[in-house]
Amino acid sequence: MAGRAVHHRTACRNPMTDICVVADQSIHATAIVVGCTGLLFLGPSGSGKTGTAFTCLSQAAALGWNAALIADDRTILTVHGGRCIASCPDPIRGLLELRGTGIVCFRQIDRAVIQCAVAVSEPSADTRLPPESETFSCNGASMPLMRLWHDGAVSPLSYLRAARPELFLG
Repeated sequence: MAGRAVHHRTACRNPMTDICVVADQSIHATAIVVGCTGLLFLGPSGSGKTGTAFTCLSQAAALGWNAALIADDRTILTVHGGRCIASCPDPIRGLLELRGTGIVCFRQIDRAVIQCAVAVSEPSADTRLPPESETFSCNGASMPLMRLWHDGAVSPLSYLRAARPELFLG
């Protein structure tokens, strides 16, 4: 299934709280680096991945941190040395689609290690308190999976930093 995320929940330790994908395929996701931390935003089309990632990039830049786009909308994941690496297909390199505004250029890096996946979703009673210790896995390279509501939160980077401060140190 080239060009589509393949979710193999049966290969995960806990199918209710883990998301797994196959490496070397383009998945529907946005990848960024803030500071030294690689973040992968997951969710269906229109869920707010790009808007949330853009807000995190803007907040990081305002803090004087490194802020760079890896890929928007389509992200290629590979695994090297047990770590998940995100990169961008050439045709969309450095481009970010801001709904209602258009396609903009943004500071871009070719690839980076991803330390955390962020599942962006609409607010609901079911996701108010997500399960603890969720993981995202790509060909055996696992990382924390965080849930973040796309509810107009002014500071999604602050939410991520509060939930996982160890990812944003140094």
